[in-house]
Amino acid sequence: MAASAAGPEASFRRDLSEWRIVLVAWRLVVLQASHPVVAAGMAEHSTYRGHPWRRIEHTMASGRRLFQADEEQLWREVQRLDRAHRRIRGTADGRPYDAQDPAGRRWVLLTLFETVVAMRELSGEPYTADELEASYREFAGIATVIGLSAGELPATAAELRGQLRRTTVEELEFTETARHLLYDVLREAPCPRRLRLLGPTGWRVLSSAVARVVAELTVADLPAVYRERFGLVPTRRARLLSAALHRGGRAVATRLPDRLRYRAPGAGSSSRPRRPPRQDTRPPRLDRFFREVLDQTGDGHLTAHDLRAMAHNVCWQLELSEEGEARVYAAFEAWWEQLRAGMDADGDGRISRAEYIAATLAGCDRDPAYLEGGLLPALRAVFEAADTDGDGLLDFAEYRVLFDGRRVHPAELSYGFRQLDTDGDGVITGAEFLRGFVDFFTARAASAPGTQLLGRA
Repeated sequence: MAASAAGPEASFRRDLSEWRIVLVAWRLVVLQASHPVVAAGMAEHSTYRGHPWRRIEHTMASGRRLFQADEEQLWREVQRLDRAHRRIRGTADGRPYDAQDPAGRRWVLLTLFETVVAMRELSGEPYTADELEASYREFAGIATVIGLSAGELPATAAELRGQLRRTTVEELEFTETARHLLYDVLREAPCPRRLRLLGPTGWRVLSSAVARVVAELTVADLPAVYRERFGLVPTRRARLLSAALHRGGRAVATRLPDRLRYRAPGAGSSSRPRRPPRQDTRPPRLDRFFREVLDQTGDGHLTAHDLRAMAHNVCWQLELSEEGEARVYAAFEAWWEQLRAGMDADGDGRISRAEYIAATLAGCDRDPAYLEGGLLPALRAVFEAADTDGDGLLDFAEYRVLFDGRRVHPAELSYGFRQLDTDGDGVITGAEFLRGFVDFFTARAASAPGTQLLGRA
């Protein structure tokens, strides 16, 4: 990634990492959800209605990896988002949508930069013209790594303002998703765990009050062209509240030490040293996966018999019906065909451990969809088979039955379950289950939850 072009007084990364960015966070999501493609994807694929706090946490974490972490975490996050977005497509209100639509992706990223600029302006500390261009160059350098081409980006921050205005007037809609985010989602949100002492009644009172304040503040903070386009009129009270919060927030923030002012350590300095890339921890993980999971016959090679034995173990432990067994066996047969076609160079029907590790690493690095060729369809079949009550979730009892055949100590099994249960709600969704295995095969660092599926090394 190109080094920041911003000087010490203008840094997109630094400003994005300030805690007071939360004051314009709701403004950002309403703007993004006003793009029809983004709104359709959120309405049909996002969990923001049922799990808004988890969705906010995931969004914040993704933003940190994209804009505030080192190159390794950025690369991993770009690959993860690409895999997720390839599955978000469909038809809403008779119009097709696709999360990989260039216009939608561009709007999401450009509004992020616009929000940082708005934070500065609302707080009474706008960028100078030179600072604005320097900060935009820094942002553009990151955006091209994330996936926007130079041709998709305005050449300057001044041109960006014009493009955002044109998009607002010509393409945006006050979608149902945007309306719900602005007025209803906080009112309907479940009580966060830390506030459970309030009880149902206390939370209803508090959430209604917070929802009203956030809605009024967001309307006051939205761009004037957006408000005019959709007839949103800020109240005098909201304007006063906005000025008090943003200017007061800046007054407090500028007096705090960097460790309290910024969400990322060292973010106050645009010239902070970069952490050296971590060692790639995938080879030993794949070696262990080969020995403990794949090589069922213990002969040091992978063959069709090993994959059939794995399918047999799954079916045996779960006591599946004939139809259920057929689905699992078919998925594992397809997985073997992918492995054989890509790894069995001499055609002898056997794959050595070294061949497996090298080919898997190369495949994951070369093609973000590599695991979709065999492993993930097999895992979907396993998840559906293990989900004995058909609720789309695995509780620990179902998880334990599924993995008992693997040589993992019960304590490590419990640890692995907690690693997959990323939101800590006591059950594993299909997305969490697959994401854990994707982490296991693709994460270079050992910090990703799925890297410890087989227990701690």
